Amino acid sequence: MITAHSLNVAKFIIQKAKSPVSNLKLQKLLYYVQGWHLGIYGEPVFSQPIQAWIHGPVVPYVFGKFKEYKWISIPPDPTTVVLTQNLETHVVKVLNAYQHLTAAQLEAISHKEAPWLEARKGLAPTQASTAEITHASMKRYFGRKLNG
Repeated sequence: MITAHSLNVAKFIIQKAKSPVSNLKLQKLLYYVQGWHLGIYGEPVFSQPIQAWIHGPVVPYVFGKFKEYKWISIPPDPTTVVLTQNLETHVVKVLNAYQHLTAAQLEAISHKEAPWLEARKGLAPTQASTAEITHASMKRYFGRKLNG
């Protein structure tokens, strides 16, 4: 069951993060929110696709909304973002696990993970791609990490 829109999750991440969030870092955090939710609960948080871009997983819809910030920190939206209590708890857990890492570190980690690698199979490292990182690949990968 889809519980939120990716843009609302992104705004919540920016509001709750204890360190600056650039668009690059935001994209990786969204990937981990979606991936861990699929691995733990078997269901996606949002329906917008995640693609395997050169610099790692990206939700194109959200990327477009914040592209003006390029590599700088995105300011929090002054409007309170409301998510379900369970989703808020999930996102905060993901933030606690990953927010201390830089965007470059998150990119490097995601480049070693099966969902991104599978989506980019056969592509050169610098080749642009809109290949989707599937829910099935994230569910499989994060489910395995959870269980061992």
